[in-house]
Amino acid sequence: MLRFFTAGESHGQALIAWISGLPAALPVDFDFLNRELQRRQLGYGRSGRQKIERDRAEVLCGIRHGQTIGAPVALLLANRDWPNWEQALPVEDVAGAESARRPLTAPRPGHADLAGALKFHLHDARYVLERASARETAARVAAGALAKLLLREFGIVVLSHTRAVGRVRLEREVGWEEIVALCENLQSPLRCVDAETEARMQAEVEAALRAGDSVGGIFEVVAHGVPPGLGSHAQWDEKLDGRLAHAVMSIQAVKAVEIGSGVSSATALGSTVQDEIGYDAVRRRFTRSSNRAGGLEGGITNGEDIVVRGYLKPISTLRRPLRTTDLRTKQPVQAAYERSDVCVVPAAGVVGEAMVAFALAQAFLEKFGGDHLAETRRNFEAFQKQLDAY
Repeated sequence: MLRFFTAGESHGQALIAWISGLPAALPVDFDFLNRELQRRQLGYGRSGRQKIERDRAEVLCGIRHGQTIGAPVALLLANRDWPNWEQALPVEDVAGAESARRPLTAPRPGHADLAGALKFHLHDARYVLERASARETAARVAAGALAKLLLREFGIVVLSHTRAVGRVRLEREVGWEEIVALCENLQSPLRCVDAETEARMQAEVEAALRAGDSVGGIFEVVAHGVPPGLGSHAQWDEKLDGRLAHAVMSIQAVKAVEIGSGVSSATALGSTVQDEIGYDAVRRRFTRSSNRAGGLEGGITNGEDIVVRGYLKPISTLRRPLRTTDLRTKQPVQAAYERSDVCVVPAAGVVGEAMVAFALAQAFLEKFGGDHLAETRRNFEAFQKQLDAY
């Protein structure tokens, strides 16, 4: 079973990503891995934290001579901000540590602060904040990069772009080649394929910044080259669309997930929603007239591109804080302010890629198996021959 866990606090020593279940002999491109981490840190509207951190993954185990060895992989991402917090968040309870703490007793509406404090019976939400922070997603991107490298061995590529920022939305269809070109360009401020729309998105972020506010949006993840047959209709927890929705919904600030044209399809007639089926005799493959299903039918991939959208609420930490109630005094106060982003849609898209890639890699290995990459490839190629002979 392919799985991953993350550990670490936002201002702690480091983040850890632990990945188990990768087949042996998977080549690991470290430049690719670190470029994925860099992509997560980019985007107009990010906080000053991105100027402090320069995420690079250090391999602790599971990779030797540039390849996986079939054992768990552990990656470490050091937090460069740790020296500024070492006195406030020491591992051991040292003398004088109490006076150096930076307690958070004014929980932010929309954040995990209050719910977590109540759950763990804490009157200081600092420890909730530290783990609930989206800083954790750097470790997810590191794990997702390994999943992407596995998928890439079989012609599957997972990328993303920005569909909306605040009230500004890109309405037209987007081609795969446009997304590829966009993701190769690290200079795009909000990772939108349309320059005019991106300029209006940027103005939306600037307006929120001036107002001391934050702005949400929509990112779209597309997986290209996915074969039919991943996932299953047989059990509720085997349906791949449900697993993808779970993966994307788990990202901080994501409050809704859409697969294909699911939102607009809900209010349309059935005759206008379904993707009609054809057959390409030359390629010996079934075809679709459209891809409103987002590449999934009955919880199973159908050979079209996988399209998943994440809907992000605006970030909960505001420069112009909202009203709240102090955890200790129970008196009305203004919510705490921590250094934070104004807009995270482009970064969330990269995290979305990682989560979609990992869910697809899980389903891929469930179908094709293999303790060694050569075994996985042999099983995959046999399935390709089976499709050709269908």
